[in-house]
Amino acid sequence: MTRVLVLHGPNLNLLGQREPDVYGPTDLATIDQRLADQAKAAGAHLETFQSNAEHALVERVQEASRQGVEAIIINPAAFTHTSVALRDALTGVAIPFIEVHLSNIQAREPFRQHSYFSDAARGVIAGLGPIGYELALQAILQAAERN
Repeated sequence: MTRVLVLHGPNLNLLGQREPDVYGPTDLATIDQRLADQAKAAGAHLETFQSNAEHALVERVQEASRQGVEAIIINPAAFTHTSVALRDALTGVAIPFIEVHLSNIQAREPFRQHSYFSDAARGVIAGLGPIGYELALQAILQAAERN
């Protein structure tokens, strides 16, 4: 059974109410439920975790390594542009990960256009809204089938 961890960074708990013109009307619970349904249908184990605290996300990545998590989907949110610590945790545990963003960070303010994660990620999905998470999970599940 493929084990996948989905990490949501700061302020993603406000989805559905925070800047819906940028992030869309879908709330985080709906995104997580769609992913859970997709994982269940594929016979995979999926866990989700959201935190506004950088240290909590770092600790969850380190814990994932001890739990046998095989892949991570991460939307680092604002930490995309600031967190060397979270990047170091991901590269340190060597669990393949896909970076997801609801909005197209390349089309946003200049400070949002740099990611500390993209060069280490297996892939990056940005600007497709909530379906980006589902596409990331699909890619992980297909890769697991090939192995």
